[in-house]
Amino acid sequence: MRVGTSSTLGGRDVRATPTAPHAEIAGLGIDPDDLPDGLVVADEQGRVICFNAAAARITAVPAADALGLPLERALPLEDLEGRRWWQLTDPYGGLAIRVGQPERNLLLPGAREVLVSARYIRTEPTGPVRRVVVSLRDTEARRRTERSHAELIATVAHELRSPLTSVKGFTATLLAKWERFTDDQKKLMLETVDADANRVTRLIAELLDISRIDSGRLEVRRQPVDIGAAVGRHIQAYVAAGQPADRFLLRIEQPLPDLWADPDKIDQVLSNLLENAVRHGEGTVTIDVTPTASPREGEDTGTSVTVSDEGTGIPEESMNRVFTRFWRGSKRGGTGLGLYIVKGIVEAHGGTITVGRAPSGGAEFRFTLPVSAPAYLA
Repeated sequence: MRVGTSSTLGGRDVRATPTAPHAEIAGLGIDPDDLPDGLVVADEQGRVICFNAAAARITAVPAADALGLPLERALPLEDLEGRRWWQLTDPYGGLAIRVGQPERNLLLPGAREVLVSARYIRTEPTGPVRRVVVSLRDTEARRRTERSHAELIATVAHELRSPLTSVKGFTATLLAKWERFTDDQKKLMLETVDADANRVTRLIAELLDISRIDSGRLEVRRQPVDIGAAVGRHIQAYVAAGQPADRFLLRIEQPLPDLWADPDKIDQVLSNLLENAVRHGEGTVTIDVTPTASPREGEDTGTSVTVSDEGTGIPEESMNRVFTRFWRGSKRGGTGLGLYIVKGIVEAHGGTITVGRAPSGGAEFRFTLPVSAPAYLA
């Protein structure tokens, strides 16, 4: 025979059975098992009356085993100093004005870390506790974020060390032994210092971009952009730097719709994609600029830019990681942040970007932007 248990959560009814808490939160039509976080509810005697599926997954304790147990046995939590949490907080016998416990990191048996918060339900403001409602969350997502931040710091430290060492070394040498060097030697050292200073500046700009992308504060200042001319300028810069002119093939399908975008940020996207094709690809780098359907609902037309090469391409198993932080297509330098920033810029414009295999077998990046318009013309 199954015996049901009923409780009230701030005016909402929660029912659980000793085998599974498959009951809806009254009035909302929500089964506790459908909640994304762990939910544990104890009655006025401190016995567990609700233990949902997420709580069972996080704690590795079956709901049937937890229901009916005292709360401190169903959830034997300790703080990071090894103190038993329920004895420390004493929800039933503590101060009558307390309403709960803020979220904090606690440990389950086996030193498994979880995020726990609690709410004390009273029928009167300072009356006895009738229900203790506990929320549990896995720390894996937070751990991944912390690892990502640690990796970012390590990458930045590594990338800064080399140019700053060079700048410091050359400037110290020039200051100490200026008269000993010829003009050509001085010029070479100063050009090296200038190049390394530019490298540091670019890295700082990347970090600022990442910060704005992650916080949703990347600003887009829309102006008319001639995307074909912008691509042409980048190609001319590569040719001036020594790349053969016949390595680039630019194809523009006319007529293109008028494009309103942030010219500096579009230049940043083009620079990253062309640099990847030149540095990591082989053969001809083909850039196709075409009108296309807009990725934004409510707009008919957009502009698409496809950059492809004739190299070995990106392995199929790596395609889903290309736009993540620190992804590198090869061991030939770079921070692994460029494509992450490219995706953030394109999406800030309301566009989309994809990666695939080019017809020639190399990598193919394609981004599509809505034609848009500045706010004052909308």
